[in-house]
Amino acid sequence: MRELLGLALRRNPKRAHLLVSNVLGKHVPQRPAIVHDAGVRLGRRVRELLGDEAAARAVVLGYAETATGLGHSVADGLALAPYLHSTRRPVPGVATVGGFEEEHSHATSHLLLPEDPGLLASTGPLVLVDDEFSTGRTVLNTIAALHRRFPRDHYVVVALVDMRSPEDRARLDAFAADLGARVDLVAAAAGAVHLPDDVLERGAKLVAAHEEAAPDHEAAPAPTASPAGAASTASPAGAASTVPSAGAAPGAGPAVVRVDLGWPEALPDGGRHGFTPAHRVRLEAALPTMATRLANALAEAPNLANALPKAPDDPIPPAGDHSTPPVDGTPAAPGGYAAPDHPAPSGGGAPASPGGHTAPDAPADDPAAPADDPAVPADDIAAPADNPADNPAAAPRRTAPAPAAPAAPPASGGGGAGATDRPRPPRPSSRRVLVLGFEELMYAPLRIAKALDDVLDGVEVRYSTTTRSPVLAVDDPGYAIRTRLTFPAHDEPADGPGPRYAYNVAPGADPDRRFDAVVAVIDSTADTPALHAPGGLLAALSTHTDRLVLAVVPSYRPQNPPTPRTVPERQAPPMHQPSYEPLRGPDFSSYAPEEVGWLLQDFSHVTLEAPTEEREEAIQSGGAHYAESLPVEYQPNERYQDLFRAALDASAARIARAVGAVTETVLAERSPRPVLVSLARAGTPVGVLMRRWAYHAHGLDLPHYAVSIVRGRGIDTAALRWLADHHDPSDVVFVDGWTGKGAITRELSDALAPYPDFDPRIAVLADPGRCVDTYGTRDDFLVPSACLNSTVSGLISRTVLRADLVGPNDFHGAKYYRELAGSDVSGYFLDTVSGRFAEVAEAAMADARQLAATDRSPTWEGWAAVERISQEYGIHDVNLVKPGVGETTRVLLRRVPWKILAQRGAGADLDHVRLLAEQRGVPVEEIDGLPYTCVGLIHPRYTRGATGADGKAVTTAGTAGTTDEANTAGIANRDERTVAAR
Repeated sequence: MRELLGLALRRNPKRAHLLVSNVLGKHVPQRPAIVHDAGVRLGRRVRELLGDEAAARAVVLGYAETATGLGHSVADGLALAPYLHSTRRPVPGVATVGGFEEEHSHATSHLLLPEDPGLLASTGPLVLVDDEFSTGRTVLNTIAALHRRFPRDHYVVVALVDMRSPEDRARLDAFAADLGARVDLVAAAAGAVHLPDDVLERGAKLVAAHEEAAPDHEAAPAPTASPAGAASTASPAGAASTVPSAGAAPGAGPAVVRVDLGWPEALPDGGRHGFTPAHRVRLEAALPTMATRLANALAEAPNLANALPKAPDDPIPPAGDHSTPPVDGTPAAPGGYAAPDHPAPSGGGAPASPGGHTAPDAPADDPAAPADDPAVPADDIAAPADNPADNPAAAPRRTAPAPAAPAAPPASGGGGAGATDRPRPPRPSSRRVLVLGFEELMYAPLRIAKALDDVLDGVEVRYSTTTRSPVLAVDDPGYAIRTRLTFPAHDEPADGPGPRYAYNVAPGADPDRRFDAVVAVIDSTADTPALHAPGGLLAALSTHTDRLVLAVVPSYRPQNPPTPRTVPERQAPPMHQPSYEPLRGPDFSSYAPEEVGWLLQDFSHVTLEAPTEEREEAIQSGGAHYAESLPVEYQPNERYQDLFRAALDASAARIARAVGAVTETVLAERSPRPVLVSLARAGTPVGVLMRRWAYHAHGLDLPHYAVSIVRGRGIDTAALRWLADHHDPSDVVFVDGWTGKGAITRELSDALAPYPDFDPRIAVLADPGRCVDTYGTRDDFLVPSACLNSTVSGLISRTVLRADLVGPNDFHGAKYYRELAGSDVSGYFLDTVSGRFAEVAEAAMADARQLAATDRSPTWEGWAAVERISQEYGIHDVNLVKPGVGETTRVLLRRVPWKILAQRGAGADLDHVRLLAEQRGVPVEEIDGLPYTCVGLIHPRYTRGATGADGKAVTTAGTAGTTDEANTAGIANRDERTVAAR
């Protein structure tokens, strides 16, 4: 296991450690033959497991970014199946067939963009390939997401190492049984990682300490350079053009040599849109030409003049010749790899190069160099994971031959690529070449590196790629990540700019680790001015090598729009989520699409509104539920809107501080990368603000969804199933705006009892009722989002649950009030509060620390106070008592209010309540000893608008009420009709 893996610390709040593979070619430069063979041999084991008939019907799916090359290599070993890898790069014009989340990754969201939308619709096995199988959550997310649309009866999970705990193994077994499908696992080795409970905190401290003390090896020197795009100048096919490196000052580094690879026209650059066995044949035929062009460019380099191609008779195609020789698929393909229908023997390591020459040994302390192991038997294609013969690092080491006399010339016309007896030049000292791929572009650079290794004599060729993942570098022989180059992203990523990294490329303190030449292989999408700019990747590389070569692979884009699916989607078992995906703005809600995904149906086309008295009469007479209809949206007058803005200006900093405190508490105590799930709709603005805080304070891009919960009927179970299929339920944190007496808190707890994987505790901005343990404050103050309805909540209505509209496997519904866009202040509210984050950051962090040291156990004081008020005022029903500023505002906006109880001396927090009460003709009674700032009382005898715990109308025993009470009720309803008309 130690030969396969190293260990490093990462800058990731979800996982402190990184298992660094020595055979993956991502973080540790490795011989390309070892990297490719690691996947090929796993693929052969999968083929033996499946049999040829099932293997021909299979699809191989690799994970971005780390396993794109590994997955493609597994597909090479399987030989008969097409390959697709997930991607984090959306491609305009290419439809997304699906996606899933990878919780532990630095960048979590994966897209599936096959050119053929029916690629995943086959009934054959799906082979999922990742570099490590750590917990199994990512695989479960993927299978669940795809099985809903394309169910099948067999999945095979492939990884270099299986590091699952017994609990993780049991989870996968239970998942497979529930799914009704077979799930097999193929791994090269198995092991375990044991971590202390406080590993995240300790890891973060170690990273901070080392990065503060470490010398800065990351910045390229400020250059005097040609224009940023100069190195992009095209050159004739097959020729190398030399231009100044935009990042290198005179004398500081080499010029960049651009080489036209002669990449075959319309050949995909990888598996982002699918890669078939026929594509593989074309690539195999073209690799020798591409390698020869690179070899000739490298031969011009200082100290590399003797590194001649092994086959000098191989011609370089003339300018403009991108043709590929015909291949019949029968003989072994050039470069030592058998054609797809004829798997090569599974001997370890790379084939011997012509003439018997092999690459030199790596330095003894090189983390890329696995220890010597016995050769893999030729027939060992299905060795168990703990068999050393199945260890990809067990390939025979390529060692330098003893000096010998030149070999005799061939007896007859035996020159060319296959010649094995040509005299070789003396091997120069210290010749190391790195082929550096680019993030998801791993396979093409890997195969180019392997082909280059096959044609260069006496040169040690290594391969690795750049990455998004931030890892701590410590220049110590026992540590896996010894050096790090940092540079800005240069492919204009959809998720915005950010740093990127290349590990173990700079030599650090060991000059023997220096690469004399670096070949940077990128796709054309990434060939931007940022690549060539000062401080860019090329500038960073130029300070650590004598020769810098740039090879650009054309980014493949499907030529035609996606064709209609020829294979219909099959109905998945009912355990899986509904067929629809979350609704997002601007099609549903005025929020930006990344701010929240609504797990709801759009009922905008359905008439659901009715005047308050008519709704309540229907509820009272027919036992209807309050969630089956909607009140007419309250439209505030100009005076009320001015009051809202004044209240927001006065409370924005206070709200921002509470947002920061509750978000920091969630990150520290619930999950370092939580999935925020707000209870629509009052919780949704708070969920958006918490998401913004996480990004502002920590750079975290958290997923956020809104779901429906209905008093008396529980939470939307279809939404729960969707969440469980796309995320780890233990990461889900339910969010609401505030607590009153705790009715929704209890509702959620009861509703989640059958779903123990979900944590029922709600995180709220304010907890005046003392009903929860995760909050920003327990003060009862005005949260201005409570002042309005849809116009401060993305123009979304309260949620609806009605049997004729919502089936048992459907999401609940809501309406999008597009017609109210002129009154929408949703964005204004969010921007005003988040605009205060910077000024309250220190105080919010201090609040979070204080909360961490406080006993926050719920006391349910609010519920006790409500029971007392219910008795004192002769209401005798706690459901008609609505405590707190937020709930009181709702009574005035939506219900038939009787009176408002206000804490004596309450100030501006109640200005809007007093205004609404004045408009509704409702008395405001100031009293002492009220545990809330205010409490709204629904009329106890005028039952329109009064609903009990089950959502049905409450009829209170007693008389019909006094004349004054009737007049009050009539005024209230008259005013509500007037407001509705406005």
